[in-house]
Amino acid sequence: MTNIASPMIGFMAGLAVLAAGYEAHAACPLALAVYGDAESEAGIDFRPTTDAVTVTNSFKMVLDKGIVLDGIVMWTSGVSRPQGSLMYKCPTGDVTGDELAACTVWQGVIYSADDKGNIALLAAEGTDAPQSLIFPDLGPSLQMSAFGPNGFSKLPWDVFLLKGCQE
Repeated sequence: MTNIASPMIGFMAGLAVLAAGYEAHAACPLALAVYGDAESEAGIDFRPTTDAVTVTNSFKMVLDKGIVLDGIVMWTSGVSRPQGSLMYKCPTGDVTGDELAACTVWQGVIYSADDKGNIALLAAEGTDAPQSLIFPDLGPSLQMSAFGPNGFSKLPWDVFLLKGCQE
């Protein structure tokens, strides 16, 4: 009989080991949090969301080769989930769904984890920054995007750890 919980227990143990490598930080609002990927040079800088009715979080993801992705989070209706999107050089102004789809390189639910490994949905920007963020299947999505398999020298992993707080 296969133990279905085993992969999650291994994941949580790995997350705890990674989190132990970063020093603890004082409370930081999510809107000013800075995260880094332990596997690559990728980083995330959150910024306050201004004048957006449906967007609950805004951030930039910086990857290798100077590639910067724009990130947003909007909570879905019905079963409420923080649906994240990472976009590269999207047009501005009045754009169509097809135009947005063409410049979106990752979409999915964003999860957070505390220093004890408790998993939750990403909260809105007014809350304290969680210890880590989880972007399921980020690396494979980037590899299959317009950047292609040779677009990056190193792909980020799914987990980003809190590194600090912007001033």
